[in-house]
Amino acid sequence: MSKEINSTEIARLAGVSRSTVSRVINNYANVPEQTKQKVMKVIQQYNYFPNLSAQVLAGKRTRTIGLFMIDSGRVSGDSISSLLLARIIESASSQGYYVLTHIVRDMKDLDEARTIKESFYQRRIDGGIFIGAANHEPLIEEMIADGFKVGIVDHYLPGRMEPNRLVYNFDNETGVGQAIDYLVSLGHKRIGMINGDMNRYSGPSKLKSFQAAMQRHQLQVVQQWMLPGDFNEESGYKAITAFLKTEPAELPTAIFAVNDSVAFGAVRALKELGISVPGQMSVIGFDDHFRSSYFSPALTTIRVDFADMMDRLAKSLITSIEKGAAAFQIFSAETELVVRHSCQSMPVTQL
Repeated sequence: MSKEINSTEIARLAGVSRSTVSRVINNYANVPEQTKQKVMKVIQQYNYFPNLSAQVLAGKRTRTIGLFMIDSGRVSGDSISSLLLARIIESASSQGYYVLTHIVRDMKDLDEARTIKESFYQRRIDGGIFIGAANHEPLIEEMIADGFKVGIVDHYLPGRMEPNRLVYNFDNETGVGQAIDYLVSLGHKRIGMINGDMNRYSGPSKLKSFQAAMQRHQLQVVQQWMLPGDFNEESGYKAITAFLKTEPAELPTAIFAVNDSVAFGAVRALKELGISVPGQMSVIGFDDHFRSSYFSPALTTIRVDFADMMDRLAKSLITSIEKGAAAFQIFSAETELVVRHSCQSMPVTQL
C-alpha cells in the first residue's frame, strides 16, 4: 500500500508521544484540543487507521469481504437488493468467507467515508463490493489506487482498467434490444422510455441501447416521450404524472421502463390517471423483480440472472484476493425476455 504508516510514525510527524496518539485515537478527554487537532491532521493526511487484529498484524487474511450498498433512500428495502445481498453471502460462505455489510446513505458524508476507509485500512476486510455507486466515486477510486481489491456493480469509468478493479454490468444492449424487438413484434411504433440515474452505467447505457434499437427498426425517438427517472418506483410514478400533466398531443402506445421498480410506479400512475395497462398502453420492464409476476397486470420484463452475476462477482473477488489480481475484465449478466400480461398487440385499426 502507498500509505502504510504506524502510530510511532504518526507521533514523530505530529511531534507528540505515541501514548498521546493512542489517547487521540481512543478519544480520551484529557488531550488538549490543539494537540488533538495536530495529531488528527497527520492521521487524515496519511489515511492512518490502527490495525486492531493480531492476525492482520501478522499478515494474515481476515477471510471477510465487505458489501457496501449505496442507498439513495430506497435501495436497502428493495427485494432485488435483498437478493443480491443474500446471494453474495451464500457464495462467499461456500468459499469459507464472511460478508461484512454496510448500507451507505451518502458517499459524501465524512463519517460514512471514514467508516468505509476503516474497513479497508484496518484490514477488517480483504476486499469490497460496491452496489449502487455512481461511475465516479472518489472514495472508491482511492481504495483502488491504494491496491485494494474492489468489485463494482453497474459501473463504467473510461480509461480505468486497473487489475484490482472488478466490474460487473448488465448486458443492456442485448436486454433493451429484446424489449424493443418484442414491442415492435406486437405492432408498437410509438414507444417511450423512462430512464434511470445518468451517473451510473445503466442510465446512459440503456438510453443508448434504446436509441440504437429504435433506429434499427427505423422508428422515431420522440423526445417528449423520453422521461427522466431514477432506479426506484417513486421515480416511475413521478415521471408519468409529470408527463401527462403537460397534456401531450399524442401518447406513446408503449413504455420501456429502465427497471421493474420504475415500471411499477409508471403503471400505478397510469391507472390513477385513467389509462389502462395494457389496454391503452403497454409497459415493459427490466430485471424481473420478485414482485413482477404478482403485480397487476403481471409485468412483461427482461430477466437478469442476478444469482449467477453475484456468484461470479464473489468468486472473482475472492480469487483476486487469494491469488492476486489478474488482467482487468468487465463481466456482464445475461438477459432473457419474460412475457406476461402488461403488453398486448396493437389493434389492427391503430397499426
